[in-house]
Amino acid sequence: MSKGKEMEGEDEIEDLCRNDSKHGSKKRLVARVGGSSSGEPQDADYSVVASLSDELALILARVPRSEYWKFTFVNKRFFSLLKSGELYKIRKEIGVKECSVFMLASGETSWWAFDRQFRSCKKLPILPSDVCFQTGDKESVCAGTHLIVSGKEFEGVVIWRYEFAANKWFKGPNMINPRCLFASATCGTCAFVAGGIGMETNWKVLNSAEKYNPETKSWEPLPGMHRKRKLCSGFCMDNKFYVIGGTNEEGKGLTCAEVFDEKKNDWDLIPNMLKDSPVSTSQSPPLVAVVNNELYSLEASSNELKVYLKGSNSWKNLGPVPVKADVARGWGVAFKSLGDELLVIGASSNSYAGHGMTICTCFPKPQADELHWRSLDKGCTNQMSHFILNCSVMGA
Repeated sequence: MSKGKEMEGEDEIEDLCRNDSKHGSKKRLVARVGGSSSGEPQDADYSVVASLSDELALILARVPRSEYWKFTFVNKRFFSLLKSGELYKIRKEIGVKECSVFMLASGETSWWAFDRQFRSCKKLPILPSDVCFQTGDKESVCAGTHLIVSGKEFEGVVIWRYEFAANKWFKGPNMINPRCLFASATCGTCAFVAGGIGMETNWKVLNSAEKYNPETKSWEPLPGMHRKRKLCSGFCMDNKFYVIGGTNEEGKGLTCAEVFDEKKNDWDLIPNMLKDSPVSTSQSPPLVAVVNNELYSLEASSNELKVYLKGSNSWKNLGPVPVKADVARGWGVAFKSLGDELLVIGASSNSYAGHGMTICTCFPKPQADELHWRSLDKGCTNQMSHFILNCSVMGA
């Protein structure tokens, strides 16, 4: 290593340790990676970097997750930190977050994981469920480094979770109230679900809600919503969990929304939040995403993007999106927040028949009249169907 690069590395370590000390976390991080910070060798293996010092572990925690596989071949201790999940705890401590997109397209037998730019991809291990689960409808949400997939097996509704660190699927834990057609959202490192149809309550529409904690790998009950609803959507905004749209137990479309505040441990009703948007029982749940605490909606019937104006409880049109969401009434389209960008995946609007997948992102601006969408290189998605069955974004 040149002297210049060596000095740069020392400066980065100093900056990192200084930042960690502000939060009182350096001691915890040193304890987590093991041993002292003296720089003495910690493991004698065949690696190019024979020892993984505490400071180096902190630096490597900042490396993009898509590059981790390279380090596992040269250092046993790094591989141990990665496989145990400790490296992701270090990343959380120092505030490092990176987006990955998990997707299951029609006709695929395996889930795929993509980096933010869709330049690299990884095929996940085959989910070891029965044929009923494999061919049936599924719902997914991310919590920390867990991908949670809910569906029905022959014996009933089950949860399968993919743990990114272990690169392995595990069964359970099931929700307290197993359900389908529910709202879900990632809030912080936890996942929230609400509403839906109860699979153990004679298919009744629910108002119950739950929270999944990846640290304890368990579900916690939340207070019930004011309204029972199914085919609804969820999102996290201003550190609160929102549920919007759907239909009630009589099949009537709901224009109201509800918001759960963990600090108050209670729900507030928001009347007419969807008053300007058509509600149809044949449509998909509302396609919504939050970027920089602003709520955006993809209107399936018109292929138009809208932004929610909190002050007036109304919506502003931001122009068309580059997908044909109306081809299947909103089904088969992925509309997600990707850090500070919006992500949309679906049938290309440039194709008359709606065939051919398109993956586009944009930096949304509520004050803009129209947004500029950027097409991403599809890479290994070229042969995939444009119809997206499930899509979730993990930030860790």
